[in-house]
Amino acid sequence: MSKEISDILEQLACRRPLSDVQADLIFSALLEGRLKPSQAGAFLLGLRAKGEDATDLAAGVRAGLKHARPIPGLSGPRIDTCGTGGDNTHSFNCSTAVALYLAEIGHQVVKHGNRAVSSSCGSADVLEALGVPLDTEPDKVAEGLAAHNFVFLFAPAYHPAFKHIMPVRRELGIRTLFNLMGPLLNPARPTHQLIGVGHPEYLFIMGEALLLTGVEKALVVHGAGGFDELTTFGLARCYLVKDGIMEKTAINPEKLGFARHAPEDVIVRDKDHAVGVMHEVLAGTGPRAMAEMTALNLAACLYLLEEDKSLIQCAELARAALKKGVSNRVLYA
Repeated sequence: MSKEISDILEQLACRRPLSDVQADLIFSALLEGRLKPSQAGAFLLGLRAKGEDATDLAAGVRAGLKHARPIPGLSGPRIDTCGTGGDNTHSFNCSTAVALYLAEIGHQVVKHGNRAVSSSCGSADVLEALGVPLDTEPDKVAEGLAAHNFVFLFAPAYHPAFKHIMPVRRELGIRTLFNLMGPLLNPARPTHQLIGVGHPEYLFIMGEALLLTGVEKALVVHGAGGFDELTTFGLARCYLVKDGIMEKTAINPEKLGFARHAPEDVIVRDKDHAVGVMHEVLAGTGPRAMAEMTALNLAACLYLLEEDKSLIQCAELARAALKKGVSNRVLYA
């Protein structure tokens, strides 16, 4: 094993791509704690120096899912709304609001997330403040979906193997491939996904990784203003993944009837502000810029889930949903 790892590190040092077999081997070793800290650091730095590709990302995801806690009893369409984070925009928790509105409409949502890392308030932080449980055990997920159409999967609780990586990532203090892996590691294996990336150069690699890891239908987006979500600030660059095919596309919010707003209109100062805004948005009120951004991303999710509707029709449905708000049933109240 030590010779194989050395060969892989040497290959990365020469900026040569890894084969599927090599990538699977070293990611498994990493997540099983069989790499020394120096090897793990060299591997993550080597990937970044080479330039991460879809083979690397897909191998990391396969290894991550193999070592995740399995969730039994799930069937039928289920969706996740999650961005890679790291866009440093300090915006409100749009993807969480979208997930709760999807559940209210009647779609099953398996929201995978964590506490704040680079944002003012993470999905786990705001859901905890709303009273949604963060400690749902794997064998209770199907039951939670049946009762509420929504279950939150707290990432650290479902990925115990990541304890081998966190110390190295903290010591490195730079972006690594693991920053991209989060949205792809949902152990509930969503059939549909809306994934946002904060940097446009990651659109293609994320789309390719989805093709390799398997999803029925997904939209990878980079919103105007440098956001890892669709925004009402301008044109969004996107890749649509469907039936094993990836297609480059774009979404113009103005053509869907959304007014143009500015990035500063969706910023939250801190956790208390984020939670307060979330209460307002879920009640069908709240700042117009935040409500419209929620409706825009909700429309994209409905477009993924409801095959017979156009994106324009989904935008109308989303706006109507925002006027009604989210009920206590979805919020576990």
